[in-house]
Amino acid sequence: MLLFENLTPVSRTDAILKRLLALHPKLIDLKLDRELRLLEKLGNPQERLPPVIHIAGTNGKGSTLAYLRAFLEAGGQRVHMMTSPHLVRFNERIRLAGKLVSTRRLNAALEACEEANGGEPITFFEITTAAALKLFSEVKADYLLLETGMGGRFDASNVVDKPLGTIIAPVDYDHQNFLGHELSKIAWEKAGIMKRGAKAVFARQHEESRAVLMREAARLGITPMIQGEDFDGRAEDGRLVYQDESGLLDLPPPALAGPHQFDNAALAIAAARHFGLPVSEAQIAEGLRQVKWPARLQPLHGTLETLLPAGSELWLDGSHNAHGATALAEAMKQMQARRPMPLKLIMGLMNTRQPADVLAPFAGLADEVFGLTIPGEPNAHKAETIVADARKAGFAARDGQSIVNALAMAAEGPPSRVVFCGSLYLGGHVLHQNGTPPT
Repeated sequence: MLLFENLTPVSRTDAILKRLLALHPKLIDLKLDRELRLLEKLGNPQERLPPVIHIAGTNGKGSTLAYLRAFLEAGGQRVHMMTSPHLVRFNERIRLAGKLVSTRRLNAALEACEEANGGEPITFFEITTAAALKLFSEVKADYLLLETGMGGRFDASNVVDKPLGTIIAPVDYDHQNFLGHELSKIAWEKAGIMKRGAKAVFARQHEESRAVLMREAARLGITPMIQGEDFDGRAEDGRLVYQDESGLLDLPPPALAGPHQFDNAALAIAAARHFGLPVSEAQIAEGLRQVKWPARLQPLHGTLETLLPAGSELWLDGSHNAHGATALAEAMKQMQARRPMPLKLIMGLMNTRQPADVLAPFAGLADEVFGLTIPGEPNAHKAETIVADARKAGFAARDGQSIVNALAMAAEGPPSRVVFCGSLYLGGHVLHQNGTPPT
């Protein structure tokens, strides 16, 4: 989450990150030569990492890694993890042996990378990824869970030559300006994290994506495990039933809400079993009970909830494209079936997404939409754009003006189910105002 461009630095970390943003005129420029140059100056830390599990895809990457981390930690393993974007503090992107990196250690790594880079052009994500890899090489752990930032093939995280295994989460349309406007091209970019000699697991895919992934796997001599063919998971009597060629597991439901989380959990279980991770069925079950991943259909309790009438529900979901919005809408349909009440969306979006695409799955489901301009984000849609598009699509819609004001407007009338949605960037502001930042 890049909140530093228009802010006066308020901490040493902010000041460092602000300097790093100025090292390249383009925020995103997908290639690896700048990253590899810097890593060489740092002594190639990517060659001194614990076993790496690398994940690419459009949606579900972070949730899948959260399950894997929970399984491994239930088994007593020490786990590094890199994800993006962060929600409230940059530290959230880097976990060292299970704990968020300390600010002191983070600042030292960022400054070491800044010095080694010597003012050369490099993107923000590249230099901060180099800092993360440096940290991962310095702190002892049993595994590293590594998430791509956007694509795969030319993503700054794709500098590990011999991962233990790779995971391709569902591939769908997103970031088309950088990854291409055809699903086959997007899938080709994601497939770039696969490496010869490393096992692979694929989530359920569109046929067009699947064909590309299978072709790339065959070229590398990989026989992947494929969801819906070699393994699957389903909800049954309130449980998660998982099955693969090794047998069936009867497990507790995932602690993360939403029907799509059964797919994400099954993907993580398949990876754990296929990659030979040292986790038992009991440890998988414990991981499913304990897993946490903020801003993914997260129930909100705290300051903001008190602004709604008694009996209301407040949720936060960071889904930011049509595929994610469809998953959120399906979750809302299930909630509405169990407990009908007015559904109100408080939505902020980056201008790389079209409001109509994200709103479409909620047709006939949401009673009202409140548009928000995401604070501090120059590339966010204006609230009036979201409102106008929502009205064109047949929704009742108003400008929410601010997080607190939008909640006050949503509080009008009977108890409601209120959902902040549309962007992880908005999610960060919501968690900050609610006093519940990720830990």
